[in-house]
Amino acid sequence: MKYDINKLVKIAVLSALAIVLMILLRFPLIPSAPYMEYDPADIPVFIGGFMYGPIAGLIITVIVSFIQAITVSASSGWIGFVMHVIATGSFVIVASLIYKKIHTYKGAIISLIAGTITMTVIMIPANLIFTPMFGVPLETVKAGILTIIVPFNLLKAIINSVVTLLVYKPLSRILKDKF
Repeated sequence: MKYDINKLVKIAVLSALAIVLMILLRFPLIPSAPYMEYDPADIPVFIGGFMYGPIAGLIITVIVSFIQAITVSASSGWIGFVMHVIATGSFVIVASLIYKKIHTYKGAIISLIAGTITMTVIMIPANLIFTPMFGVPLETVKAGILTIIVPFNLLKAIINSVVTLLVYKPLSRILKDKF
């Protein structure tokens, strides 16, 4: 029982860290699409997925997406919530499943590359389905796939993957040893 409570506390800490990062650090990655903002909130999500598996990563994703949907991205409402869960959720599920099987530095790199590709590809149909619900014409969404949607998701995933690689081991040691 103690292990389960310990794990829940660590998931809560990672969720809180993701929320703080999401609130404090937000900026557009692509000048032609300033409404698509980068934030580093996915980094604690990926760390949680690596440490505790895909379900934990998905739980953190849902928590952070919900808080984001009712605070800094309130204008995007439930659609923004769903899109964030799809984007980050697809990444963390794929990456943490691979890392669980190949639990090495090389496995981490492979899993982060696979997560990046998965998120980038899955966000194409997600944008085609959900972005028109914001009143954006479907033709505009289609025109932005290769110039906005794919580059944004690639950049976001690559930045978060590189930072995750740099901080995962030190942060996971702290979480495992100090809590």
